[in-house]
Amino acid sequence: MSAVHLLYSLAFALALLLSAPWWLLQMLRAQKYRAGLSERLGRVPARLARAAAGSRTVWVHAVSVGEVLAVSRLVEELRREFDAVYVSTTTATGQKLARERFGEHCVFYFPLDLGFAVRAYLRAIGPQLVVLAETEFWPNFLRRAKKSGAKVAVVNARISDRSLPGYRRHGWFIRPVLQNVDLFLAQTEEDAGRLRAIGAPQGRVHVGGNLKYDVRAPEAPGIEALRRAVKELPREHVIVAGSTVEGEEELVLEAFREVRARHPRALLVLAPRHPERFPRVTTLLEQSDLPWIRRSDRPQRLGGGVLLLDSIGELAAVYAIAAIAFVGGSLAPRGGHNILEPAQHGAAVLTGPHNENFRDLVADFERAEAVRIVSAEALGATILALIADSAAREALGRNAKAAFAAKSGATERTREALRALLRPQPGVADESDATAEARA
Repeated sequence: MSAVHLLYSLAFALALLLSAPWWLLQMLRAQKYRAGLSERLGRVPARLARAAAGSRTVWVHAVSVGEVLAVSRLVEELRREFDAVYVSTTTATGQKLARERFGEHCVFYFPLDLGFAVRAYLRAIGPQLVVLAETEFWPNFLRRAKKSGAKVAVVNARISDRSLPGYRRHGWFIRPVLQNVDLFLAQTEEDAGRLRAIGAPQGRVHVGGNLKYDVRAPEAPGIEALRRAVKELPREHVIVAGSTVEGEEELVLEAFREVRARHPRALLVLAPRHPERFPRVTTLLEQSDLPWIRRSDRPQRLGGGVLLLDSIGELAAVYAIAAIAFVGGSLAPRGGHNILEPAQHGAAVLTGPHNENFRDLVADFERAEAVRIVSAEALGATILALIADSAAREALGRNAKAAFAAKSGATERTREALRALLRPQPGVADESDATAEARA
């Protein structure tokens, strides 16, 4: 173990110890902090199908809902080539969606970055390939995965404006960690340059594209019922505000009041980003002067007002009923959220000015006249203008759908790169003994 990893392991263990009272309090307060605790501590769940001796296996890690959606097609492709593909997540919402998508028998909570917890899963799964979505640089996990004999790849990688200064500031620490990754597939050339700048080995960094361009929203079980519920409304009056965060719902509701003053039958589907905020948004709606109903109430018919989308994993499909879609996390300074989900359905896409986490994607859409960036003050007026101007609204949606289609292909490029990574290299000794570290 290097000095850097030893220092990290001691600091991580100490941080867990000192923060234990806080975590215990949170576990008493909220179920999400208790979810998967034993799995996070290295107890391999009985439901997890153990890898047969000699089988070819892959471990894919996707932090939360967004990453699970991004890798969903890649997981399907890998399942055609490997005996077993296991998927881990960090969040409870990601875990729920992953189990629905891939089956409980192969999905589990990502272990804490402690040697014994990581080792338990490496022994149980014995992966030949470990794939991490976006930027999950856990030092102990990467070191032990590499020493187990697995090839390690980071796919759909991006370095946000917010995280870049921290990585640069701690380059002395992050560089040795990144040496354990065999392949980085960045979303864009800028992301690739940033990876190299923070210490990723030059020859291991390539551009694979954004996997989210290849994700097609599945039909959610209740989407047909929702379509029937809104069928009597003019489509241009159906607005979806997705992935809203703290401080944004008030702004969106204020804009919607402007819309309802002109169009009383207008419907706003409001989808908060984090499920734990559903009660807070419910209180906000109760205190408002707007008619509203919960999605969980399974309304049979919807008129004007607000539908609170208090469900998980439905938003991508619900965008299909929208004429106009606002993507949140962008009026508040949170870096924005994924505009591709409404774009693939041909909705007229709006987003706020804070899109640092999706800078290149939004810039591409701007150049294609496929998205409009609006301030909180202009949101209501912009929606009203798009309702009134069907040609402008339909052109914006059409351009969004075309921009989405033009960027596809990242899944195939990623699959080919992973194949090449596992291909034996002439003159290079075989390092596939997956038991070396497990016995250490």
